[in-house]
Amino acid sequence: MHPRTTISPELREWILATTRAGHGVPEVLRLLKENGYDPRQSRSIVAEVLKLPLATLLASTAKGSPQGLRTKHPEAPEVCIDGHAVGVSLGVDMPALRVLENILSAEECDELIELARPRLQRALTVDSEGRHQVDQRRTSEGMFFTLNEVPLVGRIEQRLATLLGVPASHGEGLQILHYLPGQEYEPHFDWFDPEQPGYGAITAVGGQRIASVVMYLNTPAQGGGTAFPEIGLTVTARRGAAVYFAYEGGDQSSLHAGLPVLQGEKWIATKWLRERPYKKPKKA
Repeated sequence: MHPRTTISPELREWILATTRAGHGVPEVLRLLKENGYDPRQSRSIVAEVLKLPLATLLASTAKGSPQGLRTKHPEAPEVCIDGHAVGVSLGVDMPALRVLENILSAEECDELIELARPRLQRALTVDSEGRHQVDQRRTSEGMFFTLNEVPLVGRIEQRLATLLGVPASHGEGLQILHYLPGQEYEPHFDWFDPEQPGYGAITAVGGQRIASVVMYLNTPAQGGGTAFPEIGLTVTARRGAAVYFAYEGGDQSSLHAGLPVLQGEKWIATKWLRERPYKKPKKA
């Protein structure tokens, strides 16, 4: 092949098919180079096809930067893990997204809520410098478990590790969030922006985030779903189910929001996965 100035339909489809098959951006660029494409042109082409900011793509493929650990996206309609018949009821290609049924039992949901309830505080977000802060976009209360803090948490972490092919050590501590009527989390990304000044400090403790799992611990009377506005999808919050989504390379289509609770309350458990083993940062 020779370098091209336009993106043919065949090339576009090849890039999409290759990434859907689980190959990351560095692998796609390597294959393009082997077939005669100029590396600089290839980066622009891949960024356009995958709808990634070029700066984000460059950061994810920079010399010396970690290539990252990819999750495996559950494909079978049902997978038995840890005695649970976990069902896959919905799949989306971009972002790589799956709705998982029965990831938690009713008893596990109730136990997590009761363990978390006494430790709830105003939920924080991470600012551009890597510091935790109160953010008006997130109006819930929450808390974190440390890795394997109690047997229940350890079992859930191992279940997710087996299902997604990512070692439990790559996960941040399980976060429990509680939303009351009117509370929400406005649209945001879970991955860290390489252009922010605090990117180095945030990723030093485990690398970039590569995927999220949002597990619903109860079913709100109304509202409280997880919306993905870029793809026109809302996942209903139902006890015991979860939505998993990956965003290697800073996938813009992974934009999501916790919709306002209209009636009742909402409890969720969130697990963020990193490309390297995660070490909780020390407090200053």
